[in-house]
Amino acid sequence: MEYFIGALKKYADFTGRARRKEFWMYMLFYFIFYTLAAVIDITLGTMIFSTVLALGLLIPTIAISARRLHDTGRSGWWQLIGLVPLIGAIVLLIFYVQDSIGENEYGANPKAVEA
Repeated sequence: MEYFIGALKKYADFTGRARRKEFWMYMLFYFIFYTLAAVIDITLGTMIFSTVLALGLLIPTIAISARRLHDTGRSGWWQLIGLVPLIGAIVLLIFYVQDSIGENEYGANPKAVEA
């Protein structure tokens, strides 16, 4: 949960780097919260809770995705490749699962900083 809250604290911070664990833990909690909101919406017959959650977490999700791409040595603009049907999502998934590279133009390696 600390990774999700940490990403929310960096709400619109598109600089720096995010390790794989930080990114995937954020995505896990996003998925859990979205699923709960969708269940509530289905129960009530509305779409308000899942829509509010998705819109509220849109900017932090884009920001942590940009930081994750920075960690692999890519610009955050690579997220736009996700607009290409199917192929874009596969390419982004490959980028997101790659390991951190050493120090790059986006900052020091977060693995080295934690050690």
